[in-house]
Amino acid sequence: MELTVDDLLHRALNLEFLSAEEGVFLFEQASTAELMYVGNSLRQHHAPGRVVTWIIDRNSNTTNVCIANCKFCNFYRRPGHEESYITTIEEYKQKIDELFAFGGEQLLLQGGHHPKLGLDFYVNLFRQLKALYPSLKLHALGPPEIAHITKLEKSTHIEVLRALKDAGLDSLPGAGAEILSDRVRRLISKGKCGGQEWLDVMRAAHQTGLTTSATMMFGHIETNLERMEHLVAMRQVQSEKPEGAKGFIAFIPWPFQDEDTILKRLKRARNTVTGDEYVRMIAMSRIMLPNIPNIQASWLTVGKQVAQLCLHAGANDFGSIMIEENVVSAAGARFRFTAQGIQDAIREAGFTPQLRNQQYEYRELPENILQQQLDREKMIVD
Repeated sequence: MELTVDDLLHRALNLEFLSAEEGVFLFEQASTAELMYVGNSLRQHHAPGRVVTWIIDRNSNTTNVCIANCKFCNFYRRPGHEESYITTIEEYKQKIDELFAFGGEQLLLQGGHHPKLGLDFYVNLFRQLKALYPSLKLHALGPPEIAHITKLEKSTHIEVLRALKDAGLDSLPGAGAEILSDRVRRLISKGKCGGQEWLDVMRAAHQTGLTTSATMMFGHIETNLERMEHLVAMRQVQSEKPEGAKGFIAFIPWPFQDEDTILKRLKRARNTVTGDEYVRMIAMSRIMLPNIPNIQASWLTVGKQVAQLCLHAGANDFGSIMIEENVVSAAGARFRFTAQGIQDAIREAGFTPQLRNQQYEYRELPENILQQQLDREKMIVD
């Protein structure tokens, strides 16, 4: 049967799983307005109303030593490099104290593939941090790091994840997904785990009961079909999660940041993703992922105005104010938000901001943020 935009959009509204090829057809043939309409309708199915969530967390790095040698990364240093480091407990304490002062409760903790940091290092680190800060939430590592640790330990993904969970890991980020096509990964991130292993780590995480997120970095050397195959693979893993598990609680796509990267210097790829294309990808994420409840707009990489448009195209989350973010910023992301700024941006787009945690449960605004808002309102009245 001949594909038509109207038929595919109708099926999407019925929460049907579209094939990768059907996704490509929609992405290339449907108007932006049509995609936004359906993306927003599906958002209302999963997250009814006008609430847009956001979070306060801090992105810190365990180490910048990495042997993966990704060609889009300006952050890593080779072992022995004079600028290499492993973050100390004293440094973590300063960072976490600042996080709590900002009203946050979650540490997004990631780093490089250090050849000498195995499971014991992370288990001891997590236990120390939780002993010092029992209320701290650890949203830490990612499938490539789990795969790396598993290889060092000659263990299994599920054994490593269980040990980390027992030590205090609360949730697993969807880091390092990039594009899950092995053709792409061989060219941009050969030292990381392959696409299938990334998915297998997430399957294991869901079996242990860990909540995870899923991501996609697009706009470099991938094809539209590879983008849609990426979404289909995420959807399949989500459909396999154990009953009662949240699995992928959110999906976050962002465009490749190319400033000073090897990919750009070698003229193999540069970021040509327009605001319109990003909005369309947000809508396609809703359409292709009917079993993942939350879609996040990456204001860090696309800026305030494009991210606001995404709230009308399927996104229901605005992400974090991102206290300290090094990896994406090192490749050119320059946007920043305060707690007040992120809430103002959500309101400007016609929505109601709501602070959340990593489980997408609502949180009350911390006292310091409430006081800042009251002081600001008083200044406006005066």
